[in-house]
Amino acid sequence: MIAYVTVGADDIESAKRFYTAFLPALGYGLTEGSEGLSFALPSEPGQSVVLPDFYVKPTYDGNPASAGNGAMVAFEASTQHEVRRLHAAALAAGGADEGQPGFRAAYGADFYVSYLRDPQGNKIALFSCNPAEPGRDD
Repeated sequence: MIAYVTVGADDIESAKRFYTAFLPALGYGLTEGSEGLSFALPSEPGQSVVLPDFYVKPTYDGNPASAGNGAMVAFEASTQHEVRRLHAAALAAGGADEGQPGFRAAYGADFYVSYLRDPQGNKIALFSCNPAEPGRDD
């Protein structure tokens, strides 16, 4: 099980604008500290922590942050509409389009996804794979 994912950022305020445009809508709460941004899903007292957490932090070695070639973090949305709405919000918050929302036949009939780059260049996917939704609506 993946416990957390961390991406580097040189400009934490730009990263905050980008990630708070969609992560809270997916249930993530934000904690800010001297080491950057920590996004976590809520858990009830006495329950296990809901994983994974997502962190946006300056680099540990002090060198400029860079996006991983071939690395991507995907966040699951409930519906195709939510994918479209959050993709648009992330673009408005400083993200770059890397693939408009839509079905990707190679990934199955119900896989609806959009791709973005955060202000640092990290690749992010927002997807829904809800078989209860109507067919291809794009």
